[in-house]
Amino acid sequence: MKLVVFDVDGTLVDSQHHIHGAMTAAFEGAGLDPLPREAVLQIVGLSLPVAVAQLAQGHDGATQARIVDGYRAAFMQARLVQAAPLYPGALDCLDGLAGRDDILLAVATGKSRRGLAAMIQAHGLEGRFVSLQTADDHPSKPHPAMLLAALADTGVPVTDAVMIGDTGFDMDMARAAGMTGFGVGWGYHRPDLLTASGAALVAADFADLGQALARWAA
Repeated sequence: MKLVVFDVDGTLVDSQHHIHGAMTAAFEGAGLDPLPREAVLQIVGLSLPVAVAQLAQGHDGATQARIVDGYRAAFMQARLVQAAPLYPGALDCLDGLAGRDDILLAVATGKSRRGLAAMIQAHGLEGRFVSLQTADDHPSKPHPAMLLAALADTGVPVTDAVMIGDTGFDMDMARAAGMTGFGVGWGYHRPDLLTASGAALVAADFADLGQALARWAA
């Protein structure tokens, strides 16, 4: 068996508007000036407290805690209004992989369990993933704990597993676990940053990714 582990934000779903909007509301709620979109997107993939600690460097723990709470509330409200969309081709790619009897699918995300469950329900992805690893149960990326847990859940050796993600954090996590990392070029970190973090390749779109995975699994 082969194991394909997917990141979520910036890889499967385009949640940048939700993320930036929620972080803007959180900073304003804490009495701080909001940050530009590009700065916020660079922390996507990290666990929320770790991300806020990076974005709000120089501010005390109480202020950072207010930002974390404000972000959670604002992001939940945005999600209730409209789910972040899947990237074009994501569903076809997932269905193609799930239809194979030699591939298992998993998720490793900085989202909470609640956030991941909402995303799966919103897009009808129930039953496709055999292992769901979230920030609620593990240290933040790039710590390899989420990938090690997915390997343990499935019994697949690390040499037969690949991590798919859009950030250097994903590629660093894969490298820390001894796993191959495939980057995607449509997310929130530039392709050169993915390559510098050890990506074996950077797919241009989901069709390109599907072909790369077919070659890898052959």
